[in-house]
Amino acid sequence: MAQDDTSANHQDDKQRDFSLNKSDGTNKFMTTDHGVRINDDNNWLKAGERGPSLLEDFIMREKITHFDHERIPERIVHARGSGAHGFFEVTNPIPQFTKAGFLQKAGQKTPVFTRFSTVAGSRGSTDLARDVRGFAVKFYTQEGNFDLVGNNIPVFFIQDAAKFPDLVHAVKPEPHNEIPQASSAHDTFWDFISLMPESMHMIMWTMSDRAIPRSYRMMEGFGVHTFRLINEQGESHFVKFHWKPKLGTHAVVWDEAQKISGKNPDFHREDLWEAIDTGHFPEWELGVQIVPQADEFKFDFDLLDPTKIIPEELVPVTIVGRMVLNRNPDNFFAETEQIAFHPGHIVPGIDFTNDPLLQGRLFSYTDTQLLRLGGPNFHEIPINRAIAPVHNNQRDGFMRQEINVGRVSYHPNSLGGGCPYQAKISQGGFSSFNERVEAVKVRARSESFSDHFSQARLFYNSQTEVEKSHIVRALRFELGKVDTTAIRLRMLGLLSKIDENLARQVGKGLGLPVPDKLERPINEGVRAEGSDAQQPSEKQISYEPSDALSMINNPTVKPSIETRKVAVICADGSSGENITDLKITLLKNGAKAFIVAPHLGFLATDDGGELPIDFSFLTSSSVLFDAVFIPDGGAQSQLASDPDVVEFVQDAYKHCKVIGAMGASAALLDSLTKNKAIEDDPGLISGDGGTASIERFIEAMSDHRIWERETILTN
Repeated sequence: MAQDDTSANHQDDKQRDFSLNKSDGTNKFMTTDHGVRINDDNNWLKAGERGPSLLEDFIMREKITHFDHERIPERIVHARGSGAHGFFEVTNPIPQFTKAGFLQKAGQKTPVFTRFSTVAGSRGSTDLARDVRGFAVKFYTQEGNFDLVGNNIPVFFIQDAAKFPDLVHAVKPEPHNEIPQASSAHDTFWDFISLMPESMHMIMWTMSDRAIPRSYRMMEGFGVHTFRLINEQGESHFVKFHWKPKLGTHAVVWDEAQKISGKNPDFHREDLWEAIDTGHFPEWELGVQIVPQADEFKFDFDLLDPTKIIPEELVPVTIVGRMVLNRNPDNFFAETEQIAFHPGHIVPGIDFTNDPLLQGRLFSYTDTQLLRLGGPNFHEIPINRAIAPVHNNQRDGFMRQEINVGRVSYHPNSLGGGCPYQAKISQGGFSSFNERVEAVKVRARSESFSDHFSQARLFYNSQTEVEKSHIVRALRFELGKVDTTAIRLRMLGLLSKIDENLARQVGKGLGLPVPDKLERPINEGVRAEGSDAQQPSEKQISYEPSDALSMINNPTVKPSIETRKVAVICADGSSGENITDLKITLLKNGAKAFIVAPHLGFLATDDGGELPIDFSFLTSSSVLFDAVFIPDGGAQSQLASDPDVVEFVQDAYKHCKVIGAMGASAALLDSLTKNKAIEDDPGLISGDGGTASIERFIEAMSDHRIWERETILTN
């Protein structure tokens, strides 16, 4: 019988070794994949120096064959991503709710790998598309792998997995011309949405700034579905999972996102890598919303509906632990690309509900991994391996790596001593919750899933006026890319069910009136087999606005400039004292300054010193920074006539960023901001560059953006 020999089969939870005959550089001889040393890697074996290449050259055939097969099918969705290693630490154990071993003791650590991603675009698309962001965490627990596969938005477009292929087909590039890439701003997507009122809550989120985060490190994560927690007594509680970022939730503006896509399409991936590489480890708190089994039907919405949230005012989020990402991958393909997440990877103490979207995902994820990673043994790829001992009767198949010994690969058996044994529940064996189900087989949608507008209205009403204006502009942009007028009109009709003023503002931008009533029929999904499509419920549930749904009013946002980047605009003769003081003060606050000048090389300061230049205006842009600082200096006036500088500062001003201009440079702001009324702008800081002015600059930066500036810009 195979034994749980911890010395041979178990790795320390705190550090995973993903190596498989990993080269550490100590063996300097080049070899084939089978260890044969190579004498010449530069020339194919030929019949004579100028003769034909020979097929017998097994060395070059192996090399070319591997190259030909280096690319695996990319993920259908979530193709473009970035990931990192880290750990999860329990801060508030919850054994009263779950018997999951990794949530039992304060201070207990579990290794994790987390992957962030966009959804619609291909691997080669931009990080800054308006899109949902994937937020998937693999916990390598002592009881097996647990995958918390979620997004940065807590709800989804559809209620039933049967519509998932349709949703993805609609949002992907249109099949006749493969346009547009990584964008929902086209006819097929909005045609689908305009016929699916259940999507309207998700549309409010994706048209908000949540869909264009400042970084992966500054966005929330959600498990989306309602899961179950099971304790040692077999008691069930419903649970929603939340990730709360240490740095708060922040976004960019849409014009900025489009420009970042051109300047640096790897903006988010680079940001995550650099933060970890420089020791600014990203951190999130894991929170749970717990609902007792007895309260399943106490709400005005259905807990199993994936297009609904549980408002935090109804069920507060309880923090149970923290996740820290502290190590970048050694190899992007081997780890980030080959990692296989699956919502069906759960451990004892966590279980599923009858959420119809979740149920479909339980099938789909395994099916896609079989194709993408070559067969049923994708769990043996190092990044996917469990740290818990693995004993079962699975053998063979493509890419099998483990060498199993013995003659027995079935159960029950006597020839192998009956091993491996089935574990009793008391021995940690997984057991599904004993939910009583009595029903007839139907293709149907519960009546409790029919309210599609109340929570969409809750989200919209919870936004600040600035955030509402961003939603209006996003809808104008997206629907303005739609060529079919009927689709635009249908969308205006649906928006009017959320907020009449919202619909009118969007309609004004499209040059269209808001329809008096919804177009009939609208496909809401079949509620009963064989019946006609039903109309959305007219039920109106009244919710009080929730600060937790606003990025600006969100209580998790903490004043901080940690990891922010400041562009210091300079010309030869800039104040060396101003620059040095700023750099020192920013570093003390966890931020960093970068010198941007008309040329690369070194900057000659006014005190006769030299400072290395980080970027030229040609290789940079204000959209890649969080704030702009212009030091004092007699030669700074020449910058006002440089069109690159003008664009740099005007973009920063337009995107509501803090701008500090010291001494003589303060006079530049009038011309560089197009003579707007700037005297009352709290984000325009002037002074002599000393301690007081730099402190005011940093204080203003801690607010992330000066949103009141948008009022000036629109007047």
